[in-house]
Amino acid sequence: MNTSRSSPLGLYVIGIAALFLAGFLMLVIFGAQTYRNTVSVQNGNNETRATLSYISATVRAYDTTGAVEVTEAKLADGTATQVLALADGNTGYAVRIYTSGGNLMEEYARTDAALTPSASNVIGATQTFEAIREGDILRVRTDEGSVLLHLRAE
Repeated sequence: MNTSRSSPLGLYVIGIAALFLAGFLMLVIFGAQTYRNTVSVQNGNNETRATLSYISATVRAYDTTGAVEVTEAKLADGTATQVLALADGNTGYAVRIYTSGGNLMEEYARTDAALTPSASNVIGATQTFEAIREGDILRVRTDEGSVLLHLRAE
């Protein structure tokens, strides 16, 4: 007679392997979610800094004596907006940065030309744009924060 007895040891081994496999899968799932959240926050921070960094780089590029001017202008719909004008030497043209329709706009045109948002490039979304010049210091504030720039040519 051949009697076969099953040992519970095989079931324990399978149970422990299943437990480790389930733990590994949970670790992968939670790790992927954490990574996705981290990347999302990082992208948001990069987008926040991008607008101010762009303004800062543009001001530095046009930083010559008398080139930086802060003025007020009217858009085609009659709303007033603050304009940061960066003259392009003695050409009569300037890079003008202003807000229109909830966006920060950049336009390269003659300094005496009217603002035309339809012909401008969108820098980023912002409701707030404020440029204050005090001597050789320019403070620019948007929804993302503010940046202080030292005008070296002044």
